Amino acid sequence: MTSILDPAVPAGAYDEFLPRALPRARAQRPWTPADGPLPALYISHGAPPLFDDALWLRQLFEWAQSLPKPKSILIISAHWESAPLALSAPTAHTPLVYDFGGFHPRYYTMTYDTPDATALASRVAGVMPDREPVHQHPSRGLDHGAWVPLMAMYPLADIPVLQLSMPTHDPGRLIELGTRLRPLRSEGILVIGSGFMTHGIRSITRDMITHGTIPAWSSDFDAWAADALARGDIDELAAYATRAPGMPFAHPTPDHFIPLFITLGAADRTDQPVRTTIDGYMIGFAKRSFQTGD
Repeated sequence: MTSILDPAVPAGAYDEFLPRALPRARAQRPWTPADGPLPALYISHGAPPLFDDALWLRQLFEWAQSLPKPKSILIISAHWESAPLALSAPTAHTPLVYDFGGFHPRYYTMTYDTPDATALASRVAGVMPDREPVHQHPSRGLDHGAWVPLMAMYPLADIPVLQLSMPTHDPGRLIELGTRLRPLRSEGILVIGSGFMTHGIRSITRDMITHGTIPAWSSDFDAWAADALARGDIDELAAYATRAPGMPFAHPTPDHFIPLFITLGAADRTDQPVRTTIDGYMIGFAKRSFQTGD
């Protein structure tokens, strides 16, 4: 393997991970009301290279194992920006969206056959105000911001999953959306914002790919975000475009950072500190992921 983007066996790390993970996944204790609300998560979701990163696979799986098994999962991904609000198709075995290019054919044959999520769709619609109803998309499946990390976290694919579109780039409105979703956590529904703590896709260099070089724009932005999150400084985070070091290289577009605000809104209080669960880097991008509201 010359780099994580050119593995000797595509998804070979996932093939090795799965036999060890499945028995533990089957034994995971299900959520009950006695557990109280599940936390809200923000995950850096990776892409096909996640399936070739043994450490990252383990980190995501162990994180999921540290929680009770959710009754269902609602995920908001950087890769579905759509207004008005929409939900992915709730039928079982909804086809996946392979929204990436240039990778080995193996990654386009991977599946994640989740159960029917009609009940979850009804609950999500029920927490939305009349002025902003949620629309049911008849055919859209889960994009890679959802199915790629969930294949590591919940490899049995036995939990109903829906994806909610991201209707705006405005941090305040996204926090408000997260606040509407907050009651779902008390019902055993796991709310996830899925992005990437840094996503300088336009600034990738050969050294980042072949040697794992971490550019300053990525490490500086990550340190700034970690500090603001630890202090619960929502105003600082919301001003990332002008206040954060490493901009605009860390996020040439906002889509991979702003799911964080839905996660913060879904917490009990948007100004509480968070608990980082994963850090480090992949191809120079910060993998920082966290949970809050627990």
